[in-house]
This record gives sequence, C-alpha cells and structure tokens, in this order.
Amino acid sequence: MKLLVLGGSGFVGRAIVDEARARRDHVTVFNRGRRRTPDGITALIGDRTTPDGLAALRTGTWDLVVDTWSGAPAAVRDVGTVLAGRIGHYTYISSRSVYTYPPAAHLAEDGPVVAGSPDSDGVDVDYAAIKRGAEIAAEQAFDGEALLARAGLILGPYEDIGRLPYWLLRIARGGTVAAPGPRDLDLQYVDARDLAAFVLDAGAAGLAGPYNVVSPPGHTTTGDLLDTCVWATGSDANLRWVDPATIAAAGVAPWTQLPCWLPPGPEHAGMHRGDVSKALAAGLRCRPVRDTVIDTWAWLQTLDGPPYQRPDRPQPGLSAEAEAALLAAA
Repeated sequence: MKLLVLGGSGFVGRAIVDEARARRDHVTVFNRGRRRTPDGITALIGDRTTPDGLAALRTGTWDLVVDTWSGAPAAVRDVGTVLAGRIGHYTYISSRSVYTYPPAAHLAEDGPVVAGSPDSDGVDVDYAAIKRGAEIAAEQAFDGEALLARAGLILGPYEDIGRLPYWLLRIARGGTVAAPGPRDLDLQYVDARDLAAFVLDAGAAGLAGPYNVVSPPGHTTTGDLLDTCVWATGSDANLRWVDPATIAAAGVAPWTQLPCWLPPGPEHAGMHRGDVSKALAAGLRCRPVRDTVIDTWAWLQTLDGPPYQRPDRPQPGLSAEAEAALLAAA
C-alpha cells in the first residue's frame, strides 16, 4: 500500500505514520520539514499556505491519502485539485466540533452541523467552521468519496495539546491534587493510535462520508483515568475530588484548566456521550484507558524537557496558585 500523509510529524499524523510502517506500507509525508522524518519514510517538503507550496505533490500516485490539516479549508480544496486523478482514496481528519454546539447526547453523524465554506482562508472564523469548511472542500474535491473522520478528544503518546500530559506530570509531583468530580463521570475519547488504525482500515475498504471516531460512551470515567495516572506514575498523590459547583464558584474553567473534564450537563453529554455505532460497525477498536495512560507516561519519560506544545493552543491545566485556591475552597 502506498500512503501519503499530509502532515505526518505531529501527534495524529505521527500515529498514522507509525501504524502504516508497522503494516509495511510505503509511506510518504508532505509537510514543512520542521521535524525529523523517521528512517524509511519519503519526505516531500512544502508549505500549503504559500502560492506554490504544493509543487512537491504535482507528481506521484498513492493508494491512500490521509490529511491531518487543521488550517484554512481553502488549503484542502487546493490539495484536492492537485491530487485529482492520482490517488485511490482520501481521508480528512475532522472533528466532532462540526456539530451545532452543544451537540445533543447520542448524536449520530446525521446531526446538524455548523456552516462552513470550502473557500475560506480561515481568518475570522472559529475552529468548528474551519473543520466543516474543510469537510465540504474534501467532499467536493473527491466527488463525495472522501472519508471524514470526526474525532473527539484525542489522547495518547506524542500528544501536542498537553491534556493527558498535564495530569500525568501533575500527579507525578505528588501531594494533594484537585480532581474534578464526580469521579464516576463518563469520559469519551480516542487513542491516536486507534484513530490511525481505523482510518487506514477504512480507507483501504473505500469507506466514505462522516464517521464519529471516539470510544463508546462509558469506555472509561474521570476517576479511572486519574486513578490510572496515579498507578502508572507510582506517585503518592492524593486525589481530592472537588464537586462541579465548587469548581464553578472558584471561576476555574472546565476543559482548559481542568483538561478533558466538563461538568455534568448538556455540554458533557454532547462531548462524552456521542453515538459511535457506525464506526464500531466499520471496525473501530479502542484499547483500554490503562494502555493509553501507561504508554503516554512511558513517552514522557523519554523527553529531556517538557513535551512539545502547539503554539496555537493555550497551555492546559491549573497553575499552582489556582489549584491551591481551588483546594482551599473545597
């Protein structure tokens, strides 16, 4: 199998490249060349935001293309024009953010979505509109035969947002840790490696259209995730469970200051109780939370310094001062 990954050096892209290499596929990556390309990978250099940035893609054929782009939809449109007639299948890594916010609990792929333009330059539009515009661009470029992998919360080794790394590193420091309750609150996510396996299998099978690609509702809970972080790190940390009302009164922001967490209510139900039956029927398999946590901790131990943080995303987690204030309020 000849695979082209547009991206391929970051979090999800790296997981896709690693999975394809394990399958002994011939892998080509196209990106700006800012990170080292693994041995055995063909690297094409270009910047799709510049006038002739796609020149390196003007020759060559591939069986599968996976696009991890999160920028302007017009860049997806332009890639479609350049690759037309020379690829077997195209997958766009999209997001469940495309659904009208907040999405209803148990929402399937036919739920209402936000407006988006395939010609947008990404300026003055939010993330949801960018992702939806890119979906439309992909469908138009490939005559409705593109696979739209609508991922939710993505965790695992090489995470460049910093959500699970925040919890692991904070818990590893020990002491009393402010843990957002209730501890049995369900948590829906996908390990980047399971996302990678799904899109490669689905692409090879020629699947098209939107798929919600996250674990089934109830796959794990906040308590299971954080308890596993304590176990994996060997920490003496004491998880102090703080109720949602206290968190709100303290002015602590869900999701950003308390990564992965949303309080019970419509937002949580929309984020962590989505319908993934279509992807499960198509072959999605999700590893236990224990494996995701252990492997992410093992990766963090190989780093000389803090993990890479995407410059377009805020640093997640509580400052020491904010955590102390929240614990005092609790």
